[in-house]
Amino acid sequence: MLGVGFDNITAGEAVEQAMTLISDGRGQYVVTPNPEIVWLSRKNDGLKQSLREASLVLPDGIGVIYGAKTLGRPLRERIPGIEFAEQLFARLAADGKSVFMYGAKPGVADVAAAAMAAKYPGLVIAGTADGYVGDDSIVIERINAAKPDFLMVCLGAPKQEIWMAQNADSLDVGLMAGLGGSLDVFAGTAERAPESWRRLNLEWLYRLVKQPRRIGRMMKLPLFMLAVFVQRLRRQ
Repeated sequence: MLGVGFDNITAGEAVEQAMTLISDGRGQYVVTPNPEIVWLSRKNDGLKQSLREASLVLPDGIGVIYGAKTLGRPLRERIPGIEFAEQLFARLAADGKSVFMYGAKPGVADVAAAAMAAKYPGLVIAGTADGYVGDDSIVIERINAAKPDFLMVCLGAPKQEIWMAQNADSLDVGLMAGLGGSLDVFAGTAERAPESWRRLNLEWLYRLVKQPRRIGRMMKLPLFMLAVFVQRLRRQ
């Protein structure tokens, strides 16, 4: 889809594959592109390359699901990054495995870590680092000292995707994933749309109502759908 390939799997299958990748221990990574990220990748070579090199590419965003249908290659389901993370936490907790949380403002990752440890007994918190450290070498040293099974990278797109691709060979982790604002939601400093909005695939609209300044970002969705339609015409 506009140069980005997606894994056509369910959320449960994604978690199982993630656990296999963690067992491999080769520092591979997961990305969860929405239409905005796909759109940005058209003119950002670093982002495009990072998406192509990911071990799992999960469709986060109803626009991606509609785009796949438009191209005649429907995806089985939408997999929001935050839901993927929580399902993976449950599996990690059952096996006594660890997570390192990196990103967000100072203090947020600590609160998120405490909340997830309480929600998923058995989940080991290997460490945290905020997204304002500034020096990648310091963060990498802290992560490698902790040797987590799973690394959450919450720096926002496209920074987090490019960061994972650039540092994959330097990190001693089982698996990492770019998960945007998940830490803020876990910490309670931000909230997701109510379940009723999510069931109707209107989470994007809820965000826009709550944060009208997002209108510029939301305008990429119709551009994305138009580009997908053009791609379909070219295939025909």
